[in-house]
Amino acid sequence: MDSLCINASVQLEMDGMIGWVVLNRPGQINAINDDIRIGVPQALQQLARDPAIRVIVLRGAGSRGFCAGADIKEKRGAETAIEVRQRMEKKRWIEALDRMEKPVIAAIHGYCMGGGMELALACDLRFAAPDAVFSLPETGLGLIPGGGGTQRLARVISPGRALDMLLTGERMEALEAKDIGLVTRLAASTASLLDEVRALALKIAAKPPAASASVKLAARASLELELKHGLDLELNLFALLAPSNDVQEAARAFSEKRVPLFTGS
Repeated sequence: MDSLCINASVQLEMDGMIGWVVLNRPGQINAINDDIRIGVPQALQQLARDPAIRVIVLRGAGSRGFCAGADIKEKRGAETAIEVRQRMEKKRWIEALDRMEKPVIAAIHGYCMGGGMELALACDLRFAAPDAVFSLPETGLGLIPGGGGTQRLARVISPGRALDMLLTGERMEALEAKDIGLVTRLAASTASLLDEVRALALKIAAKPPAASASVKLAARASLELELKHGLDLELNLFALLAPSNDVQEAARAFSEKRVPLFTGS
């Protein structure tokens, strides 16, 4: 596995067809600082340009958690509402995930709080260890989530359950998170999480990359489009994929009873 330090807080690991983006502040439970806000989009851009990478995984270093949220030790001077809005507008870093065509999996263990949970919500799949704990505690601090939590949570789980989490700030254990759909998959153990995530990533990576990108585009668009427009998009994407070499390869491999070799063309 090849490793590359994006900066002091973000590391990139290249593992065949999988690119791992690692939040690397284990002593602070990977709390979000400006290095993470800058480094994660940079890592994603690099993986997006690499044709060898077909699936991206986000994980947190260390044993304590995926990400505990914003680093409260970051000191900022007094700001007006306008100054806060201008500063945050420049750092809409989590939205870099919305521009990713490749599937993105969050591998979550331990604490997944505040901005860390918002980061996980922006991923396509959330694969959690049994020790994972989720919370959006911002209202207890007199704030609201500012990285997409109020918008994405209700798109992942029911609006009522989302508002319950947002209003109370209560912590949710992994099993309950799986039951309500916040977590896509639950690992057998914390120790096996990364191996299980890697197996899932390889399974997805083995499929035609254009099909994965198209089905992700269509499914995400379904949250925003009227049904008729969504069905039109689905049909258009289907038609674009149908003449591809990968579709022909899938048919040949099936008839020849062998594993297909997809090239992305």
